[in-house]
Amino acid sequence: MQTATPVYESEIQVRLFECDFSGRWKPAAFFQNLTEIAGGHAAQLGFGFEQMTPRSLAWVHSRIKIQFLRFPASEERLTVRTWPKTIQQKLFYVRDFEVLDVAGEPVALATSAWLVINTATRHLVPPAALDIKLPEAGRSALDERLDKLVLDRPGEERHRLRAGYSAVDVLGHVNNSRYVEWICDAFPMEQYRQRQIAWMQINYDHEVLPGEEISIRSCPADGSESLWMVEGFNLARDTRSFAAAVAWQPIPSGESAD
Repeated sequence: MQTATPVYESEIQVRLFECDFSGRWKPAAFFQNLTEIAGGHAAQLGFGFEQMTPRSLAWVHSRIKIQFLRFPASEERLTVRTWPKTIQQKLFYVRDFEVLDVAGEPVALATSAWLVINTATRHLVPPAALDIKLPEAGRSALDERLDKLVLDRPGEERHRLRAGYSAVDVLGHVNNSRYVEWICDAFPMEQYRQRQIAWMQINYDHEVLPGEEISIRSCPADGSESLWMVEGFNLARDTRSFAAAVAWQPIPSGESAD
């Protein structure tokens, strides 16, 4: 049995099927691995999936922001570190991440906010009602608050989709990494040949259940071509399921997207 530590570390390798047409790690792969490693740390601390399920409790993502410093290539080995940071607004468990390459240089930095829900009622369970005591590492990867995202005008619909079998996870709703794929698909392929994502923030507003149809809409923020807002609107419930801010930057010299 592992000794519980304030900072949890895991070694991973970029797999070819997680890469895009340029041979670089897809944004969704970052999110998938961060979520998996957060689960590993929660289990080490005694509050993982196996420990929470008998109590009808589960961790769910509420908000996350990730800064992409570099998109690693297939077969690269990476170190992912994560730690609980604080509790915000007496509701959100804040957890940070850093992804490092073999030279110890940061590849990505992230901060995230998590909630605990009762899986039977789907209601939130505040920290004050739980016996979860998480260590604080006294450090930050991104020293930023994850505030609400507001679209200042209606976005243009980019595509529609229906949540099916492959999108649904063990909690019976669409997995958080699938939202990242939907967001990335709101932009044309040509954009990825010319630019790359600098950072992305996602706020998960309402879960998406199997069979529900989602309209993916986007618009530039304040007329900017570098910052875009994306939302997923649940047509079945007439409510917003998620909102995202996506910042773009030129591909660094020496890195080809072809």
